[in-house]
Order: sequence, then C-alpha cells, then structure tokens
Amino acid sequence: MPDASTSKSSIDWYNLSMGNLTVAVGLSGGVDSAVAALKLKESGYEVLGLTMKTWDGRLAIRDEGRSGCYGPGEARDLESAARAAQRLGIPHFAVDVASQFSSAVLDYFRCEYLAGRTPNPCVRCNQRVKFGALLRSARADGIRFDLFATGHYARLRRREADGRILLQRAADRRKDQSYFLAGLSQRQLERMLLPLGELVKGEVKDLARKAGWRDLADRPESQNFIENRGYGVLFAPEDDLPGPILDLSGAVIGEHRGIAHYTVGQRRKTGLGGGRSALYVVRLDARANAVVVGPKRALLAGSFVATGVRWAADGPPSESGRRFAVQVRYQHRPAQALVKPKAWGRDAEVVFDEPQAAVAPGQTAVFYDGDAVFGSGTIT
Repeated sequence: MPDASTSKSSIDWYNLSMGNLTVAVGLSGGVDSAVAALKLKESGYEVLGLTMKTWDGRLAIRDEGRSGCYGPGEARDLESAARAAQRLGIPHFAVDVASQFSSAVLDYFRCEYLAGRTPNPCVRCNQRVKFGALLRSARADGIRFDLFATGHYARLRRREADGRILLQRAADRRKDQSYFLAGLSQRQLERMLLPLGELVKGEVKDLARKAGWRDLADRPESQNFIENRGYGVLFAPEDDLPGPILDLSGAVIGEHRGIAHYTVGQRRKTGLGGGRSALYVVRLDARANAVVVGPKRALLAGSFVATGVRWAADGPPSESGRRFAVQVRYQHRPAQALVKPKAWGRDAEVVFDEPQAAVAPGQTAVFYDGDAVFGSGTIT
C-alpha cells in the first residue's frame, strides 16, 4: 500500500480537479469543527455548517452544563455552532436526526449490553448517523452541497493507481480518531474531507486564538454522554436482573446486579471484596445471566473472530491471510496479528503474535497496514 509520498491528500485532489465546490461542515459547537470550517473557507471552498439535533427530550437527564453528543444541553451547543458560523460568515442549518439517532445508536447501545456485549456507539453513530442520516436529511431539506467535512483527527489519501480513498491515522497520534471512522464505506470516504488531519491539537487551538476565538480554544472537551452517563437513563428497572457471579470453575462466588453493568476487563464495582485476589470480568453469559470472573491472566486472548468485516480499499486478503497491526478498542495499542478472511470475506479470524487482554465481544477491531485502515469488523 503506498505511503503519503505516492498519493495526494483528498483536499488537494479536489482543489486540483473539481474546481469550486460547496462543503458542508459538521459543526458541533467546539473548536475542532470551527477550525475545520475556517481552513476550508481559507482554501477557497464555499462552506456551510450542519449541526445534528439528536435530543428529543424523552429521557430524564439532568443538565450538568457540559457539551456532549446527546442530552438537554443540546440547545447550548446549537447556539455555539450558530455563533461559530456567524463568525465565519457562512450559512448554518440545524438538522433533526433524533429518531435516527435513537434507533441506530441508543437502542443499539441498550440491546448490546443486555446481550452481554460491549458496544461502540461512536463507530455506530459515524456509520449510520453523522455520515449517513445527517447528510440524507439535510439534502431532503433542500440543503445543497458537494462534500462533507468534520473536525475529526484522521487523514484521507487518494491512491493514484486506482483512485481509491485510504483512511489513515492523524499526524497527532494522541488525538487520532481513525479508529472511530474505520467503518465508513468507500462511498462515504469519497465525498469527505478531514481538514485537521495534518495538525496537532495545540495548532488547532492556536489557529482559533489567532482568529479571535479564545472562548472556543479554552472550551472544555465535549463529553460522550452515551459512554459516561448512558446507563442510568437508557436502561429500565426490569433490565437489572440479578444473577450469579461465577469463577472459572463454574462455582458461584457472588451475585451481580444485571449483566448490563459489566464489561470484559472490568475490575471495579464487581462487588467482590473481602480480601480476595483481584478478579476481573472475563466473560458475560447472557443466556445464563451470569458474569464470569477470573485472575488477570484469564483476560488474555490469543485469537478472536470478527464479523461484518468491511475491507477498506483492496478487498479481503488471500485465504492464507495477511499480517496487520490490530486495534481492539480505542485506547488499545495495536498488536501484530495474522488476519485470515472467512465466509467469503464477511468474517475474519485474527491470531495475535502475543495474547492480548480484554478482547471484548461487541467492540470494533480495526486492521491497520502501517498508518492506513485496511479493514474493520465487530468482535464476536
């Protein structure tokens, strides 16, 4: 797979070959999306802002005054996004995708936890809502644009040999968000721009301050509501069905308060104290409504199967497999592994060189070839 020296960035490609285009920027109200819009405007694009409206008020959530992807503070974020658009001198549109967000993200989150899996709502939202329902709804509302851009930290490269778009890690490795975008289709990538991919966060804040947007530069990072606060409002009391906590031999050593409270690798809040050696959640058995725990070494997995695999640019490798760096959660350091396609490429078996801890069913696994995303799927 070619490196950056043999391919053009997508922003340069469109500047060179497609002339004057209109770019819709997903404005969240934060500094990243505002600076992304600023850079595009300075590059000569016609720019407009789109902000998702996901909050429908149906859940009893207390407004804690912080920004997030979902919740009663949405009006504050919409106001911030509209203010950013006004500063930039671009049109701004709020697009209602609350019903799509509810079914594609909230319902998915609840069902996955109740099934004993660990969901990845950000990956799901990007696939189905932010790069899907938002754009369809905007166009249905009569909003016209050619390309869509966001403030994500990742890079796009168009491969000269065949024109395929490669999703690559950001220059700022600490902020890299290619993991969350890995499930996007080639069709979605083809109409997408990521203006912050070559910048580090400090540079983005400096650009905001130079533009006179110190308030945005100093604004706290937004909060992922679904990961941090979702349990208390997305689950009903009847979802908390107590059941046994089992050790690796199958012996009952405690009682859990509902499997949706647990995830593979968890140690805290298991309710198992009393001087025991450290025990971790090793497996969730939804059929038996059981939580299985064991010592840290029991978390190690030498292999797993991913399903619903999306091969980013080249299709699946040969049956004998191909070696990649595989990342099994956002904070996981990618590990070397052999990835072998199964079921005509719809699934893949991943065999690590060295066993990895806390490989959780339901999470997203991303296969990297150097900096480029080669494929991704859901851990089963």
